[in-house]
Amino acid sequence: MRPPARAALGLLLGLLLGLPREASPRPTPCRRCRELVDKFNQGMVDTAKKNFGGGNTAWEEKSLSKYESSEVRLLEIVEGLCGSSDFECNRLVEEHEEQLEAWWLRLKKKHPDLFEWFCVKTLKVCCPPGTYGPDCLACQGGSERPCSGNGRCSGDGSREGDGSCQCHPGYRGALCTDCMDGYFSALRNETHSVCTACHESCKLCTGPTSRDCTQCQAGWASEDGACVECDPTCAGCTGKGPGQCKECIAGYTKESGQCADVDECSLPEKPCLRKHENCYNTPGSYVCVCPEGFEETEDACVQAAQPAGEEVTAETPTPPPSREDL
Repeated sequence: MRPPARAALGLLLGLLLGLPREASPRPTPCRRCRELVDKFNQGMVDTAKKNFGGGNTAWEEKSLSKYESSEVRLLEIVEGLCGSSDFECNRLVEEHEEQLEAWWLRLKKKHPDLFEWFCVKTLKVCCPPGTYGPDCLACQGGSERPCSGNGRCSGDGSREGDGSCQCHPGYRGALCTDCMDGYFSALRNETHSVCTACHESCKLCTGPTSRDCTQCQAGWASEDGACVECDPTCAGCTGKGPGQCKECIAGYTKESGQCADVDECSLPEKPCLRKHENCYNTPGSYVCVCPEGFEETEDACVQAAQPAGEEVTAETPTPPPSREDL
């Protein structure tokens, strides 16, 4: 669908005038470092089966050292790390090229994990998994299973955050070991806590079925030890069916013990107040419609202009609106 001309003009003016737009969040130093290491590792994979490419590989590797650990291979990897327009990536490589070269030529065997050596120990912009903050302290619940495995530690793996737990759906508590309403404890011991969703009829429960509810959801009622769904016409119920309503929803009234639709169009006080307007009852409500051949105005249905020789009166029967129009 084409935007309105005014909206399109506003967008064009905004672009021309350079109005501020919502900026995407700036990557953290740790994320930048991790991305660079990921690209370096991919470069190692991409060059794993290459050689010097001079034709006499055996002589070259014997005379010029093996390609696997050569400066030639390092140069090929480094040249593929950053796109020409990625300023931050190129700046990071330029600032720390000597450290990368030192790791490649002398430290790789002693420190095979480039991320740990480069981002955690050398640049100190990241932390080991399960730790956070400037001093890489253990997350809540310990670094092995932060937040009991049921949440995310704030700042996990970075030099940021406060180590608090942001629990997954269904869990709560400082260590994400407690179950939220609508969930029950399926397993709990010294090391693990598992919360499982209740049946849809339960607000609180002790197990997975409708018979395990200790409190029913709104729109459900306890009957014979289980939560059953109230009739759609009920505003609260004591059981299943239209005869078990505590009260009726708007547009319905109690008749013979059940909630029945109110025919608003037959009430003494007519709901459709505009002149010549027709009223049609609908389940739980009503609609007001001008007769065929009449047009709507604010306070009346006005007869539309008719071809010569034709006349339409307000008494002309008008078919009720279709279900899709209600």
